[in-house]
Amino acid sequence: MTRKSTTEDPSATRRVVIASVAGNMMEWYDFFLYTTAAALVLGQVFFPSGGHPLLGTIAALAGHAVGFAARPVGGLIFGHIGDRRGRKAALMGTLSLMGAATFCMGLLPAYSTAGLLSPVLLVLLRLLQGMAAGGEWGGGVLIITENVPAERRGFLASFSSCGMGLGFVLSALALWIAEQVSGDGFLAWGWRLPFLASAVIFVVGIYIRRNLGETDSFEADTTDAKSTPHSPLREVLRRHPRQVLFAMALRFADSGASYIFMSFSLVYGAHVGISSTVLLWAGIVGMLVDSAMMVVFGRLSDKVGRRPVYLAGATGMLLWAAPFFLLMDTGQPAAVWAAFIVGHIAIAAMIGVQPSYFSELFSTSTRYSGMALGHELSSAIAGGLSPVVATALLAATGHFLPVALLTMGMAVVTLVALVFFAHVPKAQGDTESDGRGTDRAEEDVDTPVA
Repeated sequence: MTRKSTTEDPSATRRVVIASVAGNMMEWYDFFLYTTAAALVLGQVFFPSGGHPLLGTIAALAGHAVGFAARPVGGLIFGHIGDRRGRKAALMGTLSLMGAATFCMGLLPAYSTAGLLSPVLLVLLRLLQGMAAGGEWGGGVLIITENVPAERRGFLASFSSCGMGLGFVLSALALWIAEQVSGDGFLAWGWRLPFLASAVIFVVGIYIRRNLGETDSFEADTTDAKSTPHSPLREVLRRHPRQVLFAMALRFADSGASYIFMSFSLVYGAHVGISSTVLLWAGIVGMLVDSAMMVVFGRLSDKVGRRPVYLAGATGMLLWAAPFFLLMDTGQPAAVWAAFIVGHIAIAAMIGVQPSYFSELFSTSTRYSGMALGHELSSAIAGGLSPVVATALLAATGHFLPVALLTMGMAVVTLVALVFFAHVPKAQGDTESDGRGTDRAEEDVDTPVA
């Protein structure tokens, strides 16, 4: 008996969405844990400095950048696995790699105990985290986009982005709880607790993903062995080069701004005298609003199109870059919360649309590799370097203006792509789209949406 398509079974669709959100949340908890801890404590533990107080933090955030540099490599490796062997196989691999690396971070000796070996091991583990994260995003998205009706793709796929947002919330909450429980011991051992807790998260995540089936689109595409390319990467570079470049440009505004807001803002807040508790809770509330608004914007993109919603988000980021820091300079908790909430709404308009927008740029046989290449190369440049560059600019100038200009510059890259280069040519054999997530020819995911 033929398996009933997920698009024809509402209960199966709900299970797929819930599994994707839960799996993403657990995996991104691990990845964001380092990002948050780097701004709060890892510099003092692994990169002590007797000079400028920001030097240790810059070194810890450089480890953050190293993780991002590894993301394209992981995207290519797991993208190949996902396009050749299936989305589920790739996602099981990313979760295992991420869980092991994060748990081992919690066991590392401090610099005071092991000397240079300590930061070297930390950076190596961060590389493994980056590789896992590079393969995670595309697979987590495709579990939904390749299993849901085309006319609801923007709405349902936006839930995969919610999993990322909730992963950050979970990691920030874990660090805040550890700080409260351990008190003065937070620097000595309390910071390790959230990392060690990833073992529990790993077990739950493996259970969830083992019970996932393969996606409808992948199963349909691989019934004919000739439809699966021997080298998905080579095929995507041959058939979809402009789509890859377009996806990279789209990522600049949200990836750069996300890590300015999530990571560098903790450094800047401490610089102007805001308590870590206020900063963590502002980040948590901002990301909760972000996660909720992703779904709203994803649904809106089904009605008005992906591009207009994305344009609104990038424009909002351009306009909010300077006011964000001006509000933080007041030191007032309400103003800090407002800065984070409005900034995250702008980010949500982009990240909430990304899953459907990006998946509609590539054909099934190369989709995992194509999405990973465009998404992760830009993440490595904008997301990986922005907190390090921002902290260095702050250390050199003592002012937020260069950082605001950096954020605005990344928003401009995305706006230029959306205004002048959004109409990328559709690949040979792909169906035509009306730009709203519903194809004119047929309801299939193989649709480049302009």
